[in-house]
Amino acid sequence: MKDVMLVTGAGQISMAIARRMGYGKKIILGDKNVDNANTIAKIMNDAGYDVEPFEMDLSSRESIKAMIAKGQEYGEITMLVNGAGVSPSQAPIEAILKVDLYGTAVLLEEVGKVIAKGGCGVTISSQSGWRMPQLTAEEDRLLATTPTEELLDLEILQPENIKDTLHAYQMAKRCNEKRVMAECIKWGERGARLNDIAPGIIVTPLAIDEFNGPRGDFYKNMFAKCPAGRPATADEVANVAELLMSEKGAFITGSTFLIDGGATSSYFYGPLQPTE
Repeated sequence: MKDVMLVTGAGQISMAIARRMGYGKKIILGDKNVDNANTIAKIMNDAGYDVEPFEMDLSSRESIKAMIAKGQEYGEITMLVNGAGVSPSQAPIEAILKVDLYGTAVLLEEVGKVIAKGGCGVTISSQSGWRMPQLTAEEDRLLATTPTEELLDLEILQPENIKDTLHAYQMAKRCNEKRVMAECIKWGERGARLNDIAPGIIVTPLAIDEFNGPRGDFYKNMFAKCPAGRPATADEVANVAELLMSEKGAFITGSTFLIDGGATSSYFYGPLQPTE
């Protein structure tokens, strides 16, 4: 039997964290596109890891439970890395809310029922959750604590209250951070920890597509005018995950770590401030 790491989303950030923290563990790598999972699994297995690709849909509770059950065939689940999701340019409003918001909430809930004592998890949100107008304390509480099957019924998430796909994405990522705060209490009852990482622009194949797409100038301007003056690498996100998932992060739970090169700061107080 081995300790088991569950990883969702077969992308660069998930792989960077899994390579950093997954040595010696059985890694179950879930992605809706099993070809992506197979590709990342081969790269990691060729480097000495023990990765099993798994076709899973983050928007489906049954699919999430099936992935958990697959992991339990090998041992106790000690780590979760949730890097799955869809972006504003990839999907319509309904899909963003179903995958990024509802799906993440279900995943944190279901893994929280089985996570081993001393275990830990990180979920990947986004700097986008920091860009939208502040919600009321009551709206934040509803995003944090509403039963998962009732989340998509919330008034603030109804189509007439969501302006566009970017707004849907921002709401989903804000919800991710609030769910981490609420779920970490339940994880704590099992002796486990849960945190969130909110990355800015990270260079991945998807990001390169965005740089060369219709919003490319927007993204290039963002990293040019942030204090860091550049986008980040997935390994820099893994640096934060390593802190959060190691014994050095033993007193950190329920937190969100913004890793955006200062873009959010520039958006509020610097040259990225909206002119409208």
